[in-house]
Amino acid sequence: MKVILATPFYNQLRGNTITVRRIAEGLIDAGIETEVISITEQIDNMHSLKDADLIHGFNAYRFYQFMKTVSTPITNFTITLTGTDLNHDLKNIDRKQDVITCLKDALAIHVFDVKAQERVLELLPELKSKLYVIAQGTTAFNKRTTFQNDQQNRIIFLLPAGIRKVKNIPFAIKALQQLRQTHPQVHLKIVGPIIEREEGEYVQQLVSENKEWAAYDGVIPHKEMQSLYNNGDVVINTSHSEGQSSAVLEAMGHGLPVLVSSNKGNKSIVTHDKTGFVYDGMENFQNLARSLIEDVSLRQELGQNAAEYVESHHSSNVEIKAIINMYEESLTLNSLGGE
Repeated sequence: MKVILATPFYNQLRGNTITVRRIAEGLIDAGIETEVISITEQIDNMHSLKDADLIHGFNAYRFYQFMKTVSTPITNFTITLTGTDLNHDLKNIDRKQDVITCLKDALAIHVFDVKAQERVLELLPELKSKLYVIAQGTTAFNKRTTFQNDQQNRIIFLLPAGIRKVKNIPFAIKALQQLRQTHPQVHLKIVGPIIEREEGEYVQQLVSENKEWAAYDGVIPHKEMQSLYNNGDVVINTSHSEGQSSAVLEAMGHGLPVLVSSNKGNKSIVTHDKTGFVYDGMENFQNLARSLIEDVSLRQELGQNAAEYVESHHSSNVEIKAIINMYEESLTLNSLGGE
């Protein structure tokens, strides 16, 4: 079997890129011939597409736009619904119908959790037979076992995210700026590509105004995230909406405590006060952050719980086996003329 993974913006280090790279590596290790293409950054893909048994698209709206550009119809394809699909495109009057058409034409549809499945079935109950709930796996980093302040007595909050409005990064800067009035040991490190230029300029301006304690380090190669996790104390996610954040899962798997906004994607992987903290609003964020700053044993406990949860529920090996099963079942059903 040859499978093509077709994803938007593959050459930018976004969360979906990390997910696709991990899946590609897992498929190759499992003996599946695998190729990755970027559906927004290259055009001449037809030779590869003709040779593939199945195309696995990521982001239904973007994949459907790509399908419109190729001369030969794409028929054998599966779709992974992303957070952008679920939280934005299905609510956008100009995009919703393209997402729906793409899902109806797909051989199989992959979602990360039961809540996402329920949201699809509310809109399209007839798709139940081809919906697959497969939890996102995560890259295996070495677990952190001890927590202590660095030599300068700093507490480092790490925020890995592509810079765009939905990620709500200015919130983190402003919230921690206020918290530093009583806890001057707080520092913030932001890493990730600038996806929206105007938002990037605003974030860089805020960082410049708070350069004593805040830093934007740009794009960090994924293999270097291990070092950042080793030196960080808390990983935060302030997004208005998420699918399942690969950065949050990686941090949890590494044994770091996470402090995340109360959106559906974050709540699908973080159980408040058990595997991390889920906040709602500025005051709640600051109160929870204060607890993490002041109590190293709390950071240790939440980090350990998070690592155990990820190991049990977000294994990359389990993810790959389930995805291959989805491929095989959908191709078999298609060959038999099923819907």
